[in-house]
Amino acid sequence: MPSSRTTNRAKLPKAPKAPKPPVSPRRAELPEHDLTDDGLYRDLVFGPLDLAGRDARDAEFERCAFEGTLLPSAAFERATLSDTAFDRCDLANLRLANARLFTSTVSGTRLTGAACTDCAFQDVVFASCRADLTGFRFSTFTRVIFRDCNLEGATFQNADLRGVRFEDCRLGGAQFSGATAAGARFSGCDLRGVGGAQGLRGAVVAPGDAAGLLASLAAEFDITIEDVP
Repeated sequence: MPSSRTTNRAKLPKAPKAPKPPVSPRRAELPEHDLTDDGLYRDLVFGPLDLAGRDARDAEFERCAFEGTLLPSAAFERATLSDTAFDRCDLANLRLANARLFTSTVSGTRLTGAACTDCAFQDVVFASCRADLTGFRFSTFTRVIFRDCNLEGATFQNADLRGVRFEDCRLGGAQFSGATAAGARFSGCDLRGVGGAQGLRGAVVAPGDAAGLLASLAAEFDITIEDVP
């Protein structure tokens, strides 16, 4: 009889799907393509336009590219973005509420202080982003990768992280209180000082990352780590 083997190795989450490029890309121009309520934006390339502080509800973006676009302090409620790429953009203090981001990439982009509340991220890659102090409260992640990102002080409170891979990220002081993280994976990450460590129950952590969790886990269980004289 053939022998059978069992393993405790956790199954690696599926890789995100790649976004589809614009079919017939057009350069976005103002005021024609300014961001407004119920706006529909398709196959557009937004260059280094200054769209700071825009407030648009129920906007839809499909196969769009943002290249060096300035969107600090913009607010989008119930926005839907699919097959969309953000490259070297400024999204600091962006406000996303009940938004949906599918098959998209965010690279080399500043997200400091952004608040993404009750959002859904599916098949998304965040790469080399500055996302410190960013909030992802009550958001859901499916096949999402954070790679080489600064997530210091970020908040994942009550987020569903079961489909996330954190690779080579700085997560010092990040908050995971109430999160669901069974199957989430951390590799090459700095986890020193994270809060709500119980929210990481069921996550898979690389051996080199585990030491950073020690103090946080001790604090969660009221354990004193004492130096031996």
